[in-house]
Amino acid sequence: MLRPKRMSKLSVTGSKQVMGSVVEVVHDANVLDVSEYDGSWDGFEPGDPEGEAEQASERLVTVRSIESMLGVDAESVDADRPITDAEIEEQLPEIRDRVNELDDERDALRDELRGVEERLDEARPFVDLGIDLNLLSGYDSLDVAVGRGDEESIERVLLDADGVQQYEIFSGDDVLAVFVYPSEHAEDVLDDALVGAAFTAIDVPDAEVAPESYVRELESEKQRIESDIADLEDELDELRSRHAEFLLAAEEHLSIQVQKAEAPLSFATTANAFVAEGWIPTEEYERVTAMLKDDLGDRIEVEEVERAAFKSDGEAVHEHGEAVADGGTTIGSDEPPVVQDNNGLVQPFEVLVEAIGRPNYREFDPTALLFLTFPLMFGFMIGDVGYGLVYTAIGGYLYTQFDSRGFKSMGGVTIAAGLFTIVFGVLYGEIFGLHLVSEWVWGGHSPLHKGLIPKYGYWVPAWILISAMAALVHLNIGYVLGFFEELQFHGLREAATEKLSWILAMNGLWVFIASRWAEGSKPDFIFTAFDSGPEAAFALEFSGFPVIVGQAGIGVFVLGAALLAMGSVAELVEIFDTLVNVLSYARLAAVLLAKAGMAFAVNLFFFGVYVDEGGGWHFGHSGMPDAEAVAALGPGETLGYHGYEVTEIMFGGLMHGGIASLLGGIVILVFGHLLVLALGVTSAGLQAVRLEYYEFFSKFFDGGGREYEPFGHERVHSRDE
Repeated sequence: MLRPKRMSKLSVTGSKQVMGSVVEVVHDANVLDVSEYDGSWDGFEPGDPEGEAEQASERLVTVRSIESMLGVDAESVDADRPITDAEIEEQLPEIRDRVNELDDERDALRDELRGVEERLDEARPFVDLGIDLNLLSGYDSLDVAVGRGDEESIERVLLDADGVQQYEIFSGDDVLAVFVYPSEHAEDVLDDALVGAAFTAIDVPDAEVAPESYVRELESEKQRIESDIADLEDELDELRSRHAEFLLAAEEHLSIQVQKAEAPLSFATTANAFVAEGWIPTEEYERVTAMLKDDLGDRIEVEEVERAAFKSDGEAVHEHGEAVADGGTTIGSDEPPVVQDNNGLVQPFEVLVEAIGRPNYREFDPTALLFLTFPLMFGFMIGDVGYGLVYTAIGGYLYTQFDSRGFKSMGGVTIAAGLFTIVFGVLYGEIFGLHLVSEWVWGGHSPLHKGLIPKYGYWVPAWILISAMAALVHLNIGYVLGFFEELQFHGLREAATEKLSWILAMNGLWVFIASRWAEGSKPDFIFTAFDSGPEAAFALEFSGFPVIVGQAGIGVFVLGAALLAMGSVAELVEIFDTLVNVLSYARLAAVLLAKAGMAFAVNLFFFGVYVDEGGGWHFGHSGMPDAEAVAALGPGETLGYHGYEVTEIMFGGLMHGGIASLLGGIVILVFGHLLVLALGVTSAGLQAVRLEYYEFFSKFFDGGGREYEPFGHERVHSRDE
């Protein structure tokens, strides 16, 4: 799974008389990624498409245009049917003409409707003005302006304007009508005056009736047009229902015809012969060769001219075949396409890899490693049975309810992340932030603690160390893969200077950090978290490597730096990335605590929390101690409650108040946990992806692989009978 499927370049040579038969066989096999002839051979030219290619292409364009006008959805049609050229020739013109006719009528009605709606928008402001539309224009002795503005501002400018003998302003809710009787010989008095006012003119509708009547006429016209459009939509829907299966089958049939007819464009041809080549998974070579030989026998030559393998220089070698024509061994210099070789469990994670680039043929495919590490990181950071069940359910819905590869892949990823979240939730003993699983499964003593409760605060530095250890494992895998790639492609020297140097420097530095050499300058938790006693989260009796081991670690670090300098002295300035990159994984512990804190806060508001004499926190989901009795406790006194000696009530909880308090608390509880659930994706999910892409992939992964595009078509809507 760490390598893509091995690819071979298959070459078929024969007479042009059998070229069509070769195309048929290869198309049915649906595994050959055809190589484009690059024109490098003397006497060979790219082939010509078959005669029916143009007609099939035109019909295909017509079918797709009809599907677009009818809104045919391929995913909603779950049926296949036989289809023939004669049927397409007979039915397609009739369907095309009727659909075009209805579509043209619909477009014309939509244009008419837009015009009516524009006129309605213009007319509605005049309704509350209370003036007939024909009275707002057409005067010889009056100037009239209609628009929107501030009546007081308009009145001020009219009072100050020269040439205004008399004026009147009529106002509605959203529009003003200004009438002005100008002085004799005065021109454009109203227009000039309104320049200085807060006023925006609007056009008066061209009608002779009252605005109310005009609006009613337009609304009636709008309803008529909408009814006509609805009738056309119903007829188009009926056409879609009647012809969807035919159109989809015809599209598929014609697509296959065009694909086959245009295939010779990729071949190298002479007047009488052709050479066709393409990449095929090596495991399929014998089957396809047998298909060709069974159908065409000695009339063709089939040869494996290239098998993509790699030597120390990184070049593909020709393990089979010799030159097939003057000027080169194959008809093109195309790279082998990439067919990722992952099983059903791992395949959904390909979508995360392809988000930054398909693996190229010469490098390791990180999908399987992503499958092993991404859900583990996510589950560690969220670690809650309740949230895990929700994530798993969401993933199951995406995986089962959508046919899209992207949705199904994200569903598979979400299911894996949810399952690991459940596993860690059981270990932490939490469900939606409550410690009920700890009581049900572990008798109140779960094996892991997030460290949020002061009683278990010593777990926090342990998780930081666990994050660093996870980083060392993760990064070492990346560097080792990178080392083997460099060794395979460029030799031992480059592998040592480019990758082994970082492996030695990183591990040497962290062995020193975990040693007792210079112990006083290092945090105490490095030596206590895995030792024994009250400060040990994991009682492994490890209190640090001996001094001699730490000194050896520094020696290994220096050796790594020396190897790095042999490759490039300038890279020495980055040597302490070996520290920074590992510390970057502390975000695992940070998100763990942040999500736990958010869930705790939500539950605190609803259930309330009381504290026992040992510093333990307990949610009041089964009741709360008497607040007055707890408040009356003297120094050193406790109150017995549910088997705990209570010393303090941190918060009484909305659950234990009145009806209003309870209802408000339920809202906080539901929306609070939904928020934590959503932020789990945006924090834990994105942080895990960031560690995979930036820290891990950068050690060995470049991407840029070519997608495998086999020549063929898997029929879904049609049967060739």
